[in-house]
Formats: sequence, C-alpha cells, structure tokens
Amino acid sequence: MVPPRNRLKPFPSDDREIAAFTVSLDDLNREQKRQMKKMGALDDQGRPQKAPRAQPKKKQDRVGPRQYLKEVRDEMRKVAWPKQPEVVRYSIVVLITVIVYTALVGGLDYLFGSIAEWFYSS
Repeated sequence: MVPPRNRLKPFPSDDREIAAFTVSLDDLNREQKRQMKKMGALDDQGRPQKAPRAQPKKKQDRVGPRQYLKEVRDEMRKVAWPKQPEVVRYSIVVLITVIVYTALVGGLDYLFGSIAEWFYSS
C-alpha cells in the first residue's frame, strides 16, 4: 500500500516542504479566517497582511521605598495568620519530631561506632 502524497509531517524538514504546505485563503473556513483576522494576519477586506512586529516590553518602572512598603503592608494584611493555639500545637509537633530524629541519628551513630570499634579492635 502506497502512503498518500500530501500526508502532513509534524515538522517540515526543508524549504521545499515548507513551500509545499502554503495555504491559500480559499482553503480556510470562516472560523480560521476569523482567528487569522483576530491575530492580525488578515486586514478588514480579508486580504493577508504582514503581522506587525511585536514591540519589546518596556522595563517596568521601579517604585520608591514608601510605595514598596505600602504594598508590602497591604499584602501582609491579606495573609491568613494562624492563631496562638495553632502555633503552639505546630511548635510542639516540630520539637517532638526534632527530638525523635536526633535520638534516631545519635543511636545509629553510636551503634555504627560500636560496630566499627569492635571490627577494627580485633
């Protein structure tokens, strides 16, 4: 079975293939023409036009220290800060976790140290 000749490839490999895939306006449906007009590729009469080159974005103006601090304060007011019982509960959980893992690492260190001492003392 012979594959069809006009089968589209995901990426054209050279200029000849790119030129072979040019599309005329007659091949487009109304929705595609609307999208092209919206993107600026067609003018009001439906003729193709060169899309304007995108202008580089301007560097945003920096704000002064007063404006910066005002914006920081406004954002900090939006934060859902935890209540004291929640902070106490989380602090206790963190302390217990640190104690447990410290004991675990210390115990493993003592165990491996003892094994190494026994192994090298013979």
